[in-house]
Amino acid sequence: MISANNVTLRIGKKALFEDVNIKFTEGNCYGLIGANGAGKSTFLKILSGQLETTKGDVSITPGQRLSVLEQDHFKYDEYPVLDTVIMGNQRLYDIMKEKEAIYMKEDFSDEDGIRASELEGEFAEMNGWEAESDAAQLLNGLGIAPEFHYTLMKDLNGNEKVKVLLARALFGNPDILLLDEPTNHLDLDAISWLEEFLINFENTVIVVSHDRYFLNKVCTHIADIDYGKIQLYAGNYDFWYESSQLLIRQMKEANKKKEEKIKELQEFISRFSANASKSKQATSRKRALEKIQLEEIRPSSRKYPYIDFRPNREIGNEVLTVEGISKTIDGVKVLDNISFILGHNDKVAFVGSNELAKTTLFQILMGEMEPDEGTYKWGVTTSQAYFPKDSSKEFDNDLIIVDWLTQYSEIKDVTYVRGFLGRMLFAGDDGVKKVRVLSGGEKVRCLLSKMMISGANILVLDEPTNHLDMESITALNNGLIKFPGVILFSSRDHQIVQTTANRIMEILPNGTMIDKITTYDEYLESDEMARKRQVYTTENNPEDN
Repeated sequence: MISANNVTLRIGKKALFEDVNIKFTEGNCYGLIGANGAGKSTFLKILSGQLETTKGDVSITPGQRLSVLEQDHFKYDEYPVLDTVIMGNQRLYDIMKEKEAIYMKEDFSDEDGIRASELEGEFAEMNGWEAESDAAQLLNGLGIAPEFHYTLMKDLNGNEKVKVLLARALFGNPDILLLDEPTNHLDLDAISWLEEFLINFENTVIVVSHDRYFLNKVCTHIADIDYGKIQLYAGNYDFWYESSQLLIRQMKEANKKKEEKIKELQEFISRFSANASKSKQATSRKRALEKIQLEEIRPSSRKYPYIDFRPNREIGNEVLTVEGISKTIDGVKVLDNISFILGHNDKVAFVGSNELAKTTLFQILMGEMEPDEGTYKWGVTTSQAYFPKDSSKEFDNDLIIVDWLTQYSEIKDVTYVRGFLGRMLFAGDDGVKKVRVLSGGEKVRCLLSKMMISGANILVLDEPTNHLDMESITALNNGLIKFPGVILFSSRDHQIVQTTANRIMEILPNGTMIDKITTYDEYLESDEMARKRQVYTTENNPEDN
């Protein structure tokens, strides 16, 4: 068990947390939620001891081991992948290294023998002989192939490092597991594996995530941070949302009844306070009136943008024809003879672990890259708005937000443009901020404003939820559901894929594609997907036959 006792944290004059008391018990998974800036990551740092409190303390059951998902992707660059995972249990790793050093000695003494015996005993108690196989199993589950297990961390790409650091946090069955945004940069297959791992994990988990589907799947409780307090709810994210809304409604109804009672008492006192025969009753009513207190109902600190994509013209029957597109990058064929035709009702989710292939296809369709082979043709009634995965070029200038967005608007009126920015929570002086200095989330909201103001009838989005808070993700999800045009998108957010897409295209690791008209959940359960994946696996791993 881990608990916060009267925890207060002040940053300057601002109290980020005020007298927080909360217990996290064994066998439960707690989703820590709150608006951007509420202090979710900060609270995890307090729990892990990385940050000192202004007042109060954190207590952990004696003897229990706490594990944290590291955020520094370069910290272990000089270590092999497998070693990095095993270092998740630092004591076990230290024993392994001390044993190795002793056995490598040329002048092996009696003292060395005694020490080695002690270490071997402790090593066996910690299941050390299974350490490498356990670490490999975690890496395999997260999609790190065996050939990478003995390479150095610095030789991996960013997404692979994230997976190794996650395996490191999960290694060795920690008693308390703190995970800050564990699904970031994971593909949907890895997220699905992590969900199953946490569902079956028997100790304490505290997780921060913007993925609503993930929180619904793994969480037994929700810890909601709002106005420096933490309120605990039993149940998953959807249950929290319904419960919190119900609580507010109940408080409002209770206040309404109290207000009616107050009015009734005030009218009686006003009418009869001067009447001698009623004076005792009036006095009694005054005492009753003084005891009635209205509940303080504070609006949530959460702010939801309003995302509404409205096409300027209706789309025709001819939307997009793709014929035999292939592309090789750095000697690897990421797209192999891709062909499909889009209809005017299609909302297509591109899924699978081949991130580069999806981005490459979007770049080709948007004219940013030429295919090696094949062609594509957009219909004459179509207009496209594009959300690239890498938007750094968009903001590499000294324009202020209003001027940046105005350049993409047919209507150059400042008030009109500010209306779109206001929907995305850019208010007042925000409009004169330079786009170069915007945060990741602000840049995403700018790009979504650009897509809205374009009036396009086709949306192409490559991982649009990166850097967004849960409120913005929810707003984007609602906007995509309402959009009457065609959508091509990739996203790690399961709920967005499931609620938006009516057609699934999975680009396999060999660059070929599965195309199916279905929802995402139905696709995951389909026999055809399992069969085609098995064919791919068999063809590429003949030694398994």
